Formats: sequence, structure tokens, C-alpha cells
Amino acid sequence: MNTPLKLLYRNLPNVVSFVGVLPLVILLREEAFIYLGPLIVFNNFMDDLDGILAKKLGLCSEFGADLDNVCDAVAHILIAMVVGSHYGGVVLAASLVSAIAILIRVVQRISPSHTASTGTPTNELMRHILMLTALHHLFGFDITPYLITAYLLNSLSMLVPFAMPHLVRTRTKSATAILGVNVALAVTWYAPVTAPLMAASFLGTYLYSFAVGAVGWLRRANA
Repeated sequence: MNTPLKLLYRNLPNVVSFVGVLPLVILLREEAFIYLGPLIVFNNFMDDLDGILAKKLGLCSEFGADLDNVCDAVAHILIAMVVGSHYGGVVLAASLVSAIAILIRVVQRISPSHTASTGTPTNELMRHILMLTALHHLFGFDITPYLITAYLLNSLSMLVPFAMPHLVRTRTKSATAILGVNVALAVTWYAPVTAPLMAASFLGTYLYSFAVGAVGWLRRANA
């Protein structure tokens, strides 16, 4: 393998991390909100793919993990703020709170002393936005209070000092299972009739995990 190909191979997970972010610039165009769902699905898939490649190819590195966290922060802040700007008002303010929480979380995860197993990943918020948007398209309800709730709850759960192990994505470990989660996200968007079931699965396990984690943490704190 010649040097350029060897360099590409060694940095393949990092390249995937970048590719997962670059198409999101489309959201900066006017009337680009219609691409929100596909771009969230794409970004989620690429975010999972870089980790799978790093493990399967033996290319895990501290730099790659930090780069992945930074790319996640850039992508997820952009998506959160674009959605907030689209709906405006209190939704925009709540999206700003989420952007701050995402920044704090990425700084924490880059810190060597941080416990990575606590809180929710920032892309959990992205999945909630996708689910709520799909439900909104299906039923036509006022989405703003639900978005505000999702922003604020996720801002809190990103930074809590306890684990939330019952999330759908947290439970998936194998590459096949992770692919299944991404297929489920795509099906949610492109087959809206499935959105209620998918939303119940993702949002339900999130709320359950939050409640269980909080109760356990409070018990340990008061013991």
C-alpha cells in the first residue's frame, strides 16, 4: 500500500467523522429545512460508522475520539440552532440552552478526568428532534412545546452525573444492532406511519432511563 493510501486508511474513521458533518452546511440555506430529517439520519449513521470502523480496523486513538466529539458538537449545535431559528421565540431560546449544554459536554468528554459513562450523548437530542418532527408531519399538532421540552430535558440529561443505560442506542453494541437503529431512524422519516411506534420506543426508553438513573443517584447521595 503506497503512502497516500496508507495515510487514508489510518485516518479512515476521522475522514468519516468529517464527512458526517460537511453536508449539514445545506441547512444554512434558505428553505433548506425540508432536508432536516435526511441530514439527521445521515449524520447519525456516519457518527456510528466512524466508531465501528475504528474498532473493527484497530484504528482507535485518543485524537480520533476527541475529533469525533468535536465533530458531534459542531453538527449537533448546528442542527439544534437551525431548528430553533426555524420556529423562533422560546424554541430558539431553548435551542441556545442546548447549544451551551452540548459545548459543556464536549469539553467534559475531552477532559481526561471525565467519566464518559454519565449523561446522554448529544445525538440523543437529534433523534428526539427527528421523532418529534416526523410526528408533527403525521399529525399536524403544535410542535413548539414538545421541542422546548426536548431541548431543556436533553440539556439537563447531557450533564447529569449518573448513567442512563436503558436508551435504545446505549443498548445496541454490535455493528448489526447499530445498523438496525439507523434503519429505524430512516424508516421513521420515510414511512411516517411508523413514527408513533418509533417515537414511543426512543422517547419512552429515554424518560424511563432518566427516571431510573435519577432515583438511583438520589438514593446513593442520601445513603
